[in-house]
Amino acid sequence: MPVLEMKVTGMTCRHCAQTVTKAIQARDAHARVRVDLAGGLVSAETALQRASAIQAIEAAGYKVLSGVRD
Repeated sequence: MPVLEMKVTGMTCRHCAQTVTKAIQARDAHARVRVDLAGGLVSAETALQRASAIQAIEAAGYKVLSGVRD
C-alpha cells in the first residue's frame, strides 16, 4: 500500500491525533496512520488517493499544507 505523508496544521493534542486517524480510517478501514504532533506530520499507509485523504482530514477540521511528498 502506498504511504501518504502530509503536513497538517491545527493538531495540538492526542485527541487531535485520534480525530485525524479516525477520519482517514472512516474512508479506508485498513489504513495505518501515524501522527507526529510535534512535527505536524501525518503518515498514512492507505489505499486512498491523496485528494481523498486530504478531504477526510479537512472535513475533520484541520488544514493540510501542500508540498509534502507521498
